[in-house]
Amino acid sequence: MYRLTGIVAAIGLASLPLSQAQAQVTVDVAKITCKQFAEYKITNPRNIALWLSGYYNSKKNNTIIDTQKMVENSDKLTRYCLANPTVMVMQAVEKVFGVNP
Repeated sequence: MYRLTGIVAAIGLASLPLSQAQAQVTVDVAKITCKQFAEYKITNPRNIALWLSGYYNSKKNNTIIDTQKMVENSDKLTRYCLANPTVMVMQAVEKVFGVNP
């Protein structure tokens, strides 16, 4: 799975003009607040939710994606974050979905 992800990322980067490839930014997801998540300050919240889903599912060795549930969970997380803007988004995931880090 990691190998495939690396290949897909490499293909994606190879297709970008050099100026865009140099503009890539890294984000420490552990430092994203709910406010940043819910208000599109970093990227579309669904992009972050997708990463979070992969992160927590990999901890459980779960390779199955329920796309409908993922959309529902993203919406649930967004609602929680709108009500709790100062909470870190990873803490919000743990609170809302009862997952352990």
